[in-house]
Amino acid sequence: MKPIEIRPKVWWVGVNDRVSYLFEGLWPIAEEGISINSYLIKDEKSALIDVTEEMLTEDYLAQLAEVFDISTLDYVIVNHMEPDHSGALTRLLKLAPNAKILGMPKATAMMNDFYGLTENVERLKNGQELNLGTNTLRFVYTPFVHWPETMMTYLVEQKMLFSCDGFGGYGVLDGAIYDDTCADLAWYEAQALRYFTNIVAAFSKSVLSAIGKFADTPIEVVAPSHGLIWRKNPGRIVELYQRWSEYYNGPAEEGITVLLGTMYRNTEHAMSAALEGIASEGVPVTVHDVRRMDVSYILPDLWTKRGVLVAAPTYEGHMFPKMMDVLMMADRKRVKHKQAAYLGSYAWSGGAKRDFDELAEKMEWQTVNGFDFIGGPQELGLDRARELGVQLAKAVKAGG
Repeated sequence: MKPIEIRPKVWWVGVNDRVSYLFEGLWPIAEEGISINSYLIKDEKSALIDVTEEMLTEDYLAQLAEVFDISTLDYVIVNHMEPDHSGALTRLLKLAPNAKILGMPKATAMMNDFYGLTENVERLKNGQELNLGTNTLRFVYTPFVHWPETMMTYLVEQKMLFSCDGFGGYGVLDGAIYDDTCADLAWYEAQALRYFTNIVAAFSKSVLSAIGKFADTPIEVVAPSHGLIWRKNPGRIVELYQRWSEYYNGPAEEGITVLLGTMYRNTEHAMSAALEGIASEGVPVTVHDVRRMDVSYILPDLWTKRGVLVAAPTYEGHMFPKMMDVLMMADRKRVKHKQAAYLGSYAWSGGAKRDFDELAEKMEWQTVNGFDFIGGPQELGLDRARELGVQLAKAVKAGG
């Protein structure tokens, strides 16, 4: 893509990552890709807001060179030191040796830790401003959105918020970079939810704190470091992030996420009966087979739905390993305050239900009467599973 002037004197100079299979070495993006957005302000003084990852440095520098003499750069604003935002710093600074690097104190320390950068580095204070000529930048400290050094940068005169990882999303920008020009806004919103649950959900309190810091600030454009730039309805992405963050410590949407793991279909048969019970109560349900689906795609439903049904067998005295991986990630991402139930089969001794009960207690899930069974579920077991589905669905409806 070519650089795009998104406001007077403000340019998008980002790049698309269509190469990486995993984001952060963990989250699948082979199909969706991700944009890494960088912004150039060409005023009496020039400033770059965030750069890009090392792998994409050549593409990035080519973008910049189309609209700007890199050697004249005055400032590099480092909102966040994670290498997908800062990996091109050392190469950039060889081309712009007089540029001053600005960041919060923790960020400047990380500049030395990651890249050995100590010269032309300036520590910022929360609320500090920088005048570029006709434009003024204000730096707002927003720690743990999502590292401890993170800040957001506000362009005062143009009411633009460069929000870094806040309000970001997966998905490359296929020619259109705005919320009002993309072909499928719903897809990008879904990618924003998956990004949120994968990357920043564990820091929901910090996200809410950051949103509060801009409550009285007029914002006409939200320009994150990943995903769409929101100019038609910037409040939409802020509203979504606020709603999702509030699920951290409050009721989510009415619905049940069913997690299935099965070896010989005994647990699957019992789960199918439980689904009948859930359907009889009219509660929306989504089934994820943990054997086939990466946890990255499961987390959005786990986060936004009020109920969880774990259907998994015992394997060598413990929870089916693929299911345990999902539940451990849910714990790490602080998926709390759910109405939950368990069912599953075992061959000669149980153990999965014990693991489930321990994790459910740790995550503060309210459990209904789960059960395990030996071998196949038989007719009595299927009846119990249907009733379990009914009980879980009723608990979900009552928990709003």
